[in-house]
Amino acid sequence: MPHPVVVPAGPRTGSLRIVHLGLGAFHRAHQAVYLERYRQRSGDTSWGICSANLRSSIALVDGLREAGHRYHVAQFTDSETVTLREIGVIEEALFTGKDRLTGRDGQGRWGRDLEALLARLAAPETRIVTLTVTEKGYFLNPASGMLLADDPMIAADIAAPEAPRTAPGILVAALARRRARGIAPFTVLSCDNMPDNGRCARHAVVQLAERQDATLAGWIEREGAFPSSMVDGIVPAMTEADFARLSALGIDDPNAVVAEAYLQWVVEDDFPLGRPDWTADGVVMVADVAPFEAMKLRLLNASHSLLAYLGAPEGIETVYEAVSRDDLRTLLRHYMLEEAAPTLVMPEGTDLETYAESLLARFANDSLRHRLHQIAMDGSQKLPQRWLIGTSARREKGWGSPCIALGLAGWIRYTAGRDTRGNTYVVDDPLAARFADLHARHGQAPEALVSAFLAMDDVVPSALAADADFAEAVLAAYRRLTEQGLDAALAHLT
Repeated sequence: MPHPVVVPAGPRTGSLRIVHLGLGAFHRAHQAVYLERYRQRSGDTSWGICSANLRSSIALVDGLREAGHRYHVAQFTDSETVTLREIGVIEEALFTGKDRLTGRDGQGRWGRDLEALLARLAAPETRIVTLTVTEKGYFLNPASGMLLADDPMIAADIAAPEAPRTAPGILVAALARRRARGIAPFTVLSCDNMPDNGRCARHAVVQLAERQDATLAGWIEREGAFPSSMVDGIVPAMTEADFARLSALGIDDPNAVVAEAYLQWVVEDDFPLGRPDWTADGVVMVADVAPFEAMKLRLLNASHSLLAYLGAPEGIETVYEAVSRDDLRTLLRHYMLEEAAPTLVMPEGTDLETYAESLLARFANDSLRHRLHQIAMDGSQKLPQRWLIGTSARREKGWGSPCIALGLAGWIRYTAGRDTRGNTYVVDDPLAARFADLHARHGQAPEALVSAFLAMDDVVPSALAADADFAEAVLAAYRRLTEQGLDAALAHLT
């Protein structure tokens, strides 16, 4: 039984200057932890958080309210070393998604706390809005960066801008109120795993505003600040086993989160209305976060995706189990150092080999049960940033990408929704219906199936899809993987 270090929450005053959109486990174990550290160290209680869940988890919001907006984060260095932090910096929790528990038609209602959220966002006290809404929450085409104006959720926001359902719609509605009242726009700080995530946030908000009010869009474009940030810290989805572990440590908290002890947050310093002085608490402020974003996406996140799409269909459940296999560990090391590292341009003094080895050590943390199926979610939205941008750069130089070719083959196999033992699983992806159709039509014809997946221009860059050598490499990897198995595919690669 580990002997935890217990850190209680600091004082609260009700001064809320930060609003967060996307009240999930990562936010609670990352940004909230940094701000709790800041509050305890500095004594400055003026940067409390109002955190809103925009989708389906009303239970989390109500659970936090019932708990007085306090919860615990268990940060594991390994199975024997844990720090238990009580977090109190989230002082308000709101829900604007669809309440499936109400409504005469059984379909629920939208936006229980929407007006409260918009009022909070429009208040002059609000200085910063942070986002963890995941790639699909921006409603941008992953390949082109254009707003998905035909998406039903975005179409609803265009038709009824006063009752927004999406993160971009909520931001536009709140900024419209601020402009009408002569209040400067808040800073929008994206904390999602995307390259140029601040630029993506700006594009989504401005493009949606243009559909409603060109003058408003111009004001946002001129006056708004959308810094990018790079976030790092592994936060698996909670399981019954995790709650049991915490209970054994004396923590019976339905809102608790288990995470690794490692945390990193690199932020572009562009905050016209001010920010916490949080550098002493580990936040790294830079002029340009792009190199750090690219490093994390192409090394950490890309490696996670390789494990997910190659390992999950084999019945491998977690990252720890996957990297315990010598062949998969060798694959990751080869990918990171031989394929990904040459595509990165890093500040002087950055040691990518040391960083890669540190990632392998973090993946081998046996205290985290980071499920591969969780990582595999929304691959159509993630793979352009994690794999395909770097692969395109390699192809422009005439370099091969055998690890990513195998990874794409694994992704195509994964989207069939059936593992090697015949068990079915849910493919959790916005394009899941399209995947199912492609497998139904071409599942017995590998060449046609691979070609159809590569032809999805909202996922695969057109130049890469048109690269005959790369397409052939993906097809060969797919045949080897499906006909000979993972062991043979890895042996051939290495």
